[in-house]
Amino acid sequence: QLVESGGGSVQAGESLRLSCAASERTFSSYAAAWFRQTPGKEREFVAVISWTGDKADYADSVKGRFMISRDNVKNTMTLVMNNLEPEDTANYFCALKYYKESRNDREYDFWGQGTQVTVSS
Repeated sequence: QLVESGGGSVQAGESLRLSCAASERTFSSYAAAWFRQTPGKEREFVAVISWTGDKADYADSVKGRFMISRDNVKNTMTLVMNNLEPEDTANYFCALKYYKESRNDREYDFWGQGTQVTVSS
């Protein structure tokens, strides 16, 4: 089970910190990612971190503004989002994929329910 938190409404240029708590005991065996989705659009890759935490990959649209991290002791994952833009408005989901990281949402095994992020201009 994955539970996201930290969403909310902010002004453009502000920051938010999203968290994802996993009940999975083998959390450290999974790559962990964030995806986002807006109504009427397909789910979009945002960022992924390797199971070891030493590799991360970001969508071009968030590179340099967002940072993903994980704590394999606490079974948590975090997405720090800086300099938010109205285009970042979406429902954000955390997901786990066994072992190897990927940008393809179809390869992910577990999903959270999502947390809404709204950025006003």
